[in-house]
Amino acid sequence: MPDRAVGKTTVLDLGEISEPVLVFGGPYSNLQATAAMMQSARNLGIKPGRVICTGDIVAYCGNPEETTDIIRDAGIHVIQGNCEISFGNDADSCGCGFDAGTTCDRLSVQWYDFAKNSLSQEAATWMSTLPTQIRFQMGGKSLAVVHGAPSSVNQFVFPSTAVETKLSEITEADCDGIICGHSGLPFTQIFDGLLWHNAGAIGLPANDGTRRTWFSMITPDKQGLRFEHLPLEYDAEAASGEMLAAGLPNEYANALTSGLWDNCDILPAQETNQQGVPLSFEPTYWSSLRDAAE
Repeated sequence: MPDRAVGKTTVLDLGEISEPVLVFGGPYSNLQATAAMMQSARNLGIKPGRVICTGDIVAYCGNPEETTDIIRDAGIHVIQGNCEISFGNDADSCGCGFDAGTTCDRLSVQWYDFAKNSLSQEAATWMSTLPTQIRFQMGGKSLAVVHGAPSSVNQFVFPSTAVETKLSEITEADCDGIICGHSGLPFTQIFDGLLWHNAGAIGLPANDGTRRTWFSMITPDKQGLRFEHLPLEYDAEAASGEMLAAGLPNEYANALTSGLWDNCDILPAQETNQQGVPLSFEPTYWSSLRDAAE
């Protein structure tokens, strides 16, 4: 379907979807994780037209061009994250939203320069053409896929972020639920009949002390919409080794194998206190509008 411009937002509307959708975010130049993700989609029987990436294809890890090639060749739907916007506009920084002077801010200079020098102009131009938002309807619900939040591509939203903030963002997007990425932590919350769902990132672990990364499946069934957070296993040793060989920050290379972030600069206190606690999820059911009314 053609994109439609809404102000500065370019929206790709996929219409009504009645089959499962696979969502993932943050490939982060992690070639091994991205290849494993595409294989998992095939194993699950999810066709490319029902796979959505929430952006940041290129970031911390060692294979920017190769990771981009996999995503492009797969023919899946992708939205612009802050990294796609930065590379597509030949910006001087990643636009991740890190506070000045933090460890994340300092290390971003190293990996961004490496990625910018490694990425072809063709790939960067392709990134500039991606939509900033994807819309679809499923099970009587309208869903908006964004990178950080509707109001800001690089806004960090976590489980502990105020419900009022999330409700305001959903209202601004004029939908029933938001699907996003950016923060790196998977979670699903339902409040006042509305939904906030972060599929997580596949390129870095979720700071839970395991090497697993995360993606999600959204499936319509008799109970409404089922949201499942699923772990992704891949060759983290190989990905970490390629980062070290490329001279990229040890902090991120070590995070791939330790499962722990080097710092918690971006995290609120609640999420900081959960560092190293292995994540586990049960499916979350979001009832249909008809059921909710009854």
